[in-house]
Amino acid sequence: MVYKAYAPSDSGMVKVPYFDVTCKYCGGHNVIRYGHYRHMQRFFCKECKRKFADNDALPDMKTPIDQVGTAIGMYYEGQSLNSICRLLTQIYHSYPSDSTVYRWITKFTKRAVSEAENYKLNVGDLWVADETVLDIDGKNVWFWDIIDAKTRFLLASRLSRSRTIKDAALLMNEAKRRAGKSPKTILTDKLAAYLDGIEYVFGADTKHIQSKPFTVENNTNYIERFHGTLKDRTKVMRGLKDIESARLITEGWLLHYNYLRPHEALQGKTPAEVAGVKYPYRNWQEVVAKREVITPAKVSATSTIVIPELRPRPPIVARRRFGRLHRHREKPMPALVAMRC
Repeated sequence: MVYKAYAPSDSGMVKVPYFDVTCKYCGGHNVIRYGHYRHMQRFFCKECKRKFADNDALPDMKTPIDQVGTAIGMYYEGQSLNSICRLLTQIYHSYPSDSTVYRWITKFTKRAVSEAENYKLNVGDLWVADETVLDIDGKNVWFWDIIDAKTRFLLASRLSRSRTIKDAALLMNEAKRRAGKSPKTILTDKLAAYLDGIEYVFGADTKHIQSKPFTVENNTNYIERFHGTLKDRTKVMRGLKDIESARLITEGWLLHYNYLRPHEALQGKTPAEVAGVKYPYRNWQEVVAKREVITPAKVSATSTIVIPELRPRPPIVARRRFGRLHRHREKPMPALVAMRC
């Protein structure tokens, strides 16, 4: 927030703008300057008694928000961790490691995925399901997905080591829960597991059409195009050693596909916008910039909320140094003792 202050000039006192600094931890305005560290201004908050630096970074982080958001967006657009680190070094003169960038990705992917669970979708009645194989640590893992044909919204996805009826039923059940309804028609390929899986979840109310590409008007061509985009993403996922890490990265990429990436077939809109979802973030920079501000709780006399007391710091015990005191108390040499005698 910008305020006005008075400063002397040749024509008298004039108003000049200055920026009000807020605390990174509690959001308070009772902040004072607290010296410099490596040519960077530091501040002290009188409300939460914490120090922080004026570097546009989140609490407990030293990298600015725009650099972190740029790195995450580049990763989900297909760049490897090494290329992201090189680009940050060339543009921002920052030197993060591969593990640091990966921690950014996992931390803020969880935040974005949890936020996306709170919205209701307005999707069509024709869904298309398909599966493709991924290579995770030298082993084949099947990636299942189901897309709404109207909005291109990816309703559900699943990673599994097999292609059984149970896997197909779990995929359909997740899509039904996410959309809040059952479709009128589901289009799949010739995999036999879809027959019983769709019947088990949707019953006889949903029509199931099995086809090969280019044989039905509403075929699976655009979901095959989606799999081509997904395999571009998996080229930089070869270092993942377990399926749990692959699930998290895949969920983050699907969120990037649904909520943050404009679609050419949707006139530059995201599938979430077409589905009527007002997602609060437009890019990964805004996801990173969301700060979880913790303000001091105000408890009334009749309130039952109990605030835990802070653990007191241990007292500082002064230690005496006896080195200098005993330095002059050394025993005299034997020759000097004999001379004295």
